[in-house]
Amino acid sequence: MKFMKLGSSPDTFYTIEAVRSVSTEVTSDLIVQVKGSRYLLHKAPLLSKCLHLQKLCAECSISSSSYQQQTIQLPEFPGGEEAFEMCAKFCYGITITLNSLNIVSVRCAAEYLQMTEEAEKGNLVYKLEVFLNTSILRGWKDLIAALKSTASLPSWSEDLGITSRCIDAIASKVQAPEKRDYVRDNNAKCNGIGSQDHKPLGKSWWTEDITELCPELYWRTMVAIKSGRKLPARVIGEALQIYGSRHLPSISENAASTVQVHRDLSRELVKDVTSKHRSILESIVSLLPMEKGSVPCSFMLKLLKAANILGAAAASKMELGRRVGMQLDEASVSDLLIPSLSDTSETLYDIDIVLNILEEFMLQCQSPPTSPPRTKARLDSRRSRSVKNVNFEFQESRRSSSASHSSKLKVAKLVDGYLQEVAQDTNLPLSNMIALAESIPDFARPEHDDLYKAIDIYLKSHPDLNKSDRRKLCRVLDFKKLSKESCIHAVQNERLPLRVVVQLLLFEQARSMANGGQATDLPDRIHSLITTHNDDPSRVPFSPMETPTLQADARWSISSLKSLKLRLAALLMKPAKHANQISNNEAQQDDHDLGTSSKLKGLCLVFSGPKWMLGSCL
Repeated sequence: MKFMKLGSSPDTFYTIEAVRSVSTEVTSDLIVQVKGSRYLLHKAPLLSKCLHLQKLCAECSISSSSYQQQTIQLPEFPGGEEAFEMCAKFCYGITITLNSLNIVSVRCAAEYLQMTEEAEKGNLVYKLEVFLNTSILRGWKDLIAALKSTASLPSWSEDLGITSRCIDAIASKVQAPEKRDYVRDNNAKCNGIGSQDHKPLGKSWWTEDITELCPELYWRTMVAIKSGRKLPARVIGEALQIYGSRHLPSISENAASTVQVHRDLSRELVKDVTSKHRSILESIVSLLPMEKGSVPCSFMLKLLKAANILGAAAASKMELGRRVGMQLDEASVSDLLIPSLSDTSETLYDIDIVLNILEEFMLQCQSPPTSPPRTKARLDSRRSRSVKNVNFEFQESRRSSSASHSSKLKVAKLVDGYLQEVAQDTNLPLSNMIALAESIPDFARPEHDDLYKAIDIYLKSHPDLNKSDRRKLCRVLDFKKLSKESCIHAVQNERLPLRVVVQLLLFEQARSMANGGQATDLPDRIHSLITTHNDDPSRVPFSPMETPTLQADARWSISSLKSLKLRLAALLMKPAKHANQISNNEAQQDDHDLGTSSKLKGLCLVFSGPKWMLGSCL
């Protein structure tokens, strides 16, 4: 830390009964009251250097009829007793030491006392300005310390230009192209490493140091740094991430397993947190670089969680949601588990925020038109292009489209994992579950195994769900995208609607035959129905008008359907090559379990149709 010493006399100030005096043979003729402290001083040394004290003493002499010891009140003295005493000692020629920690307060005090060149040549204001410009503003640690100290005297520091000069100096150093000879101890608290070695830092050497600033000064400093446009957006994002991690309330990483604890913690933070934290968050959001990827998606989702806890402005939440939507493919399931603090909803997680993020993601992923409108100028320009340039643009377009498709595949996996977590919430409405499942386009889910797991978890967590709602939920599944293992599990799943299970079995039979395999030995009438439509097994075999109506005397019993379910599950798990070993007696028994032929025909017709037909019949 750089310092400057002024004066050469020893310190002769002393205290008697809470009164500060100077040890001298001359009787004190001036009393100065600075806030809670009282000083017995002398007019001669002080008035020769302080114009403000000259004016105050002159006013007192006019009002006083005779000579007496004058008293001056300085209730709003900038910098308090310490700064005043430094200025008084300078007037007496007593040695004072100035550094980055006290120069701001002494400079403001000297300005208040008007210790300028008008009073005396080489006065304190002049000396302080020389030290500030030649030493403090040229250093780094001293510069940060000086700027930090301006927070205690904001208006004075602003009027004297100290704050702006410090901020400009920091921005200039950060943006300087040459590498600074600046090292830092590896044992810094951010690294947690025991080594005492030192190493030069990279471009972001400054990011840790400016986190010591108060929110307002930090915001102004970052604005000045960004305005130079000489640093990569990634470095700006790194600085914001470090500052936010240090100054914002911590957020649980393992929110999936400690949701209720996290929610209680959040409510406690809402009560105790000050507007300072909200201001920090909103400042960080306003400083986020526009470039995609400049800030990790996980950090922005943490900011979104904090915004929810702190009750940040809606504009900040919307901006964070938009930014997260641009990089949603980088997120993890735990990042999306944002606790719900709404008084109108009892759900553990804020589903609406995630739905808004997904909507923003789909908007961002919309591919631009492949053939933009062609004006005459555009046609002339295109004719003049080389084949190489056209091919390059085509390749770039294909690469962008491929990246968008890949992002949607990643987000689909992310959503299915998120569904498996939120499905455990017993207060999650069915409408939210379906909305989340349908927020992803069909092509982004090449397989539905994870979606099936989420549905199964939801049905298990909501045992009181009626049959109609269970069927509605199962309609989001595409049985043709389920793996063999998932099909086997679904067939034996007691939580699924029984008729949905039978439809699943028929799809599995159709898929096996479409792949050149052989259908397992189902009852004769089901087998003949599938083989009749072998050219397109998933096509509707009959129109809705042809669907037979089941007569009252042909109702299916629950025991018969369950028996069919278990037998078909066993058949499904057997290899096709052993299907011919099943005896005709078992097939006849299956027919007997089904009941009459009208029952079997109605069952096949209902479950071989598409989802809309299934819904109308179920």
